[in-house]
Amino acid sequence: MSQTPASTSSREILWPSVITVISAAILIGAEVFGAAFAGGWALAILFGLDDTAAHVLQAVLFAIGVLIMAAFIRAAQRIEPFTRRR
Repeated sequence: MSQTPASTSSREILWPSVITVISAAILIGAEVFGAAFAGGWALAILFGLDDTAAHVLQAVLFAIGVLIMAAFIRAAQRIEPFTRRR
């Protein structure tokens, strides 16, 4: 009986893909989170909310922005894979 090791395939990080996705995430994240804070402030003024309610609204919009960014990174990783097998 021969003892063959289990197939251990090493993975290589594709740095150009990683840098591209991170760069796009920074750019889009700045827009998403800026819109969340500005939108929360604008909606609070529109509806006549006090400062505490404005901050809560901004936090809710910020959380939605986090979900949007997570979805973006998952979708970008499918298009630009971060690793490949050698």
